[in-house]
Amino acid sequence: MRLVVVESPFAGDSERNIIYARRAMHDCIKRDEAPFASHLLYTQPGILDDNIPHERTRGIEAGLAWGSKADAIIIYEDYGISDGMKMGISRARAANRPVEHRTIGENP
Repeated sequence: MRLVVVESPFAGDSERNIIYARRAMHDCIKRDEAPFASHLLYTQPGILDDNIPHERTRGIEAGLAWGSKADAIIIYEDYGISDGMKMGISRARAANRPVEHRTIGENP
């Protein structure tokens, strides 16, 4: 299995975006990939609060650290590309890691 980081929006309509990120992870698994989505893990209650700027920054940095070990960064862009996603794309490109763009359609 190929190790991939899932980049998808989180801030804003977080309920919609969590559903979308789960769908993105499912799509990766169907493609024989092992996905990691830091924004689904680190934003759970008791871990980090995405509404507190320094905690959000720490979560993004932790996700980017994991991304340095990935075979590719997968951008799910049906709902656009957020600032956090742009950071992941920039970091991956700077390290010459593959960046792939995908769509799976908006949530049903």
